[in-house]
Amino acid sequence: MRLTRWLVAAVVVLSGPALVPAAAQAPSASLAGSPGLGDSYFPKDGNGGYDVAHYDVTLGYDPADHQLTGSTRIDAAATQPLTAFNLDYSGPPVRTVRVNNTPAGFEWQKPHELVVHPALPLLPGLPFTVTVDYAGTAPDTRGEGWTYAPTGGAFATGQPHSASTWYPLNDSPRDKATFTLHATVPQEWQVMSGGTRVRDDVRDGFRTVSWEQRHPVIGYLTTVAIDRFEYLEQRRANGTPLLSAFAPGAEKLRQYEEKLPQVLDFTEGLYGPYPFESGGGIFLSAEIPFSLETQTRPIYASWADLNTVVHETAHQWWGDSVSVQNWSDICLNECVASYTADYLWPERTGGVDVDAEYRDTIREMLAKPKFWEVPLQDPGREKMFTSVYYRGPLFMHALRKQLGDSVFFDALREFATIHAYGNASMPEFRAFIQSKSPTDLTGFLDAWLRGTTPPPDRYLYPGSLRG
Repeated sequence: MRLTRWLVAAVVVLSGPALVPAAAQAPSASLAGSPGLGDSYFPKDGNGGYDVAHYDVTLGYDPADHQLTGSTRIDAAATQPLTAFNLDYSGPPVRTVRVNNTPAGFEWQKPHELVVHPALPLLPGLPFTVTVDYAGTAPDTRGEGWTYAPTGGAFATGQPHSASTWYPLNDSPRDKATFTLHATVPQEWQVMSGGTRVRDDVRDGFRTVSWEQRHPVIGYLTTVAIDRFEYLEQRRANGTPLLSAFAPGAEKLRQYEEKLPQVLDFTEGLYGPYPFESGGGIFLSAEIPFSLETQTRPIYASWADLNTVVHETAHQWWGDSVSVQNWSDICLNECVASYTADYLWPERTGGVDVDAEYRDTIREMLAKPKFWEVPLQDPGREKMFTSVYYRGPLFMHALRKQLGDSVFFDALREFATIHAYGNASMPEFRAFIQSKSPTDLTGFLDAWLRGTTPPPDRYLYPGSLRG
């Protein structure tokens, strides 16, 4: 994600009464999936007791009255005996829930827990399906999920949450799944999402569009955007299709997206083959405070520029393919993406002396103690989207000089390959980097990642920076 100012968290409240059959009984705690996975920042995010393999989301939306109708089928497998389990959901009122095509009881608990009581217990190791039907006025989260566009359409974006405002899911980076979206809108509107568009039909005044994500994806990295788009179709030299869309008023951003094949080639040269089967971008005229790396097709705010495109493209490796284990690991995403856009792109394509830029920045920031107050590793829930953007690139450049270019770039490429389509943590990253250096890096890494004051000079100016 690329921010321009602080994000303000929005709490979405599910409208309508919670429903649960009178016969539903409170399950034994040992037979109920946990309502969260214990992330230190968001302990109630995600749910225990099952793993999701695939989401199939069907939506109907009319921009004229903001009515959203949805049916989401989740293919999962139980990891324990279950008489109840939770989904994360904060969208329009739920109408029915079915487990293995049999009606199930359900209740909603604020702010986003949909508790499901299947008619029959689910057995560990066995697959099951849960289908949730819902309908009502779509919530406007103003950039923290489902959002009304100034052009009259709508889009879904937000980090770390957004998906639960438009479909139920296991909302944790640790439970990636493949994803299919089917959306029906009035025929004059178009629908964009991530992955590959496999259907675009108009019949009886309505347009139905289907998109497939064939690689596993985290909830916040899924999206839907409904608008009167203009399209840009490109293709990389290796044949990878790139489809980008521009909402009315965002056409001026086309000049940056036309460079996407070059940006992908550049980033691939750093971190290995592009990890997905398609690419592109969704360019909005909305003045939301961030752009976001939604998988294969980032969402761009009205203020986006080429630096933003490079940043979100780097996230396709760091954040999308390799995802955080916990939100305290956010530097793994943002430190690398910020370094790629702020240092490597200008250095490699514009001949910028980034060593001099680094030294100038350090000299300026040594006089500003607040610059160093938020640690890069485990910055805290309220400050997770701060220092990773401005201190993160400095850390990455110092690490590069500490290791030397060959070791540094080979290590990043290898780490991205080893953890492709999975998760990783900052402790794992630290251990991996240490394995590539004959020098003990404990002091260096602690000073840069854990410290809340400027690192000592020997860590601020390692390697060739000493001169």
